[in-house]
Amino acid sequence: MRAGNHLLILHKNTTMGFFDKFKSSRDIAKEEIKEVPWKLLSDVSQLDKILEESKSKPVGIFKHSTRCGISKMVLRGFEREYDLDDEKASIYMLDLLNYRSISNEIAAKFQVFHESPQFIVLENGQTKNHASHQSISVDQLK
Repeated sequence: MRAGNHLLILHKNTTMGFFDKFKSSRDIAKEEIKEVPWKLLSDVSQLDKILEESKSKPVGIFKHSTRCGISKMVLRGFEREYDLDDEKASIYMLDLLNYRSISNEIAAKFQVFHESPQFIVLENGQTKNHASHQSISVDQLK
């Protein structure tokens, strides 16, 4: 894995403790991922609150299929590039397998055709933009 090796090289250039020598590239990659302040979207009633919240700052909804390898890959890439704080944007995660009815409501309410993975950005109470698959980017929230 090229990205994993790159992270390993970066890590080797920093001060390492004794046990750091035993970390795999995957462990190091996990440490490099910034914590994304996900809020779980688990009830259709949250959609009205999310719309209201979008009047004060951009709100992103990431629709993720937990069984899909492509969705998982896109989610990891999104988390790696995430660099916003809570004051600049809010971000919600929708687990499509457990909450498909919410996804259907999102499609109807925000007039966005369902895709997976999908990222929808709301601003000023309406859909600002949306993207799916490799087109998903944190830049859409900025």
